[in-house]
Amino acid sequence: MATTVDEVWQILGELTKSQKETERLLQEQSQETNRRFKETDRQLKELGKQIGGLGAKFGSFTEGLALPSMETILQERFGMEVVSPSVRVSKNGQHLEIDVLAYANGSLNTAYIVEVKSHPREESIAQLKTLLDRFRIFFPEHKDKQIYGILAAVDLSAALREKILQEGLYVARIHDQVFELDIPDDFRPKVW
Repeated sequence: MATTVDEVWQILGELTKSQKETERLLQEQSQETNRRFKETDRQLKELGKQIGGLGAKFGSFTEGLALPSMETILQERFGMEVVSPSVRVSKNGQHLEIDVLAYANGSLNTAYIVEVKSHPREESIAQLKTLLDRFRIFFPEHKDKQIYGILAAVDLSAALREKILQEGLYVARIHDQVFELDIPDDFRPKVW
């Protein structure tokens, strides 16, 4: 049976109509997919903020856990007169944050910078060394002091402990809910 010209035009019209309907459905699906992606992205950003907030709270918790023990060590073992937690300073648009700063004037004329980490990594060593290197810029009143660094950790591998000690930094670890120095008898700290 032969197809007439009118039938061909009718089929083409139906195909065009069907194609337009398909394009409309695809556009609606695309818009719905984009809306879902945007919603998922918003949810992921919110989750990231919440996780970041938990990390900050856990960091503050760890610092609070370390403070009483570190205060005892700094005062009794090292003779520090002032022990200040969570020291923040800004100068010329630059910022410095120290978990615990302790110092003594007079004949000791020494300061200790304590960085507290729940699970330190190698970057934690670099972070503490940067604090030590920048300390006198932010605290010129302590420019003549001997400066020492202590990395206090809740969980620390033996290999990382050795690296910290090799850098001349004190190591403090938690034991029975109390931080204690964890250094060999022959340890010689580096003076900054």
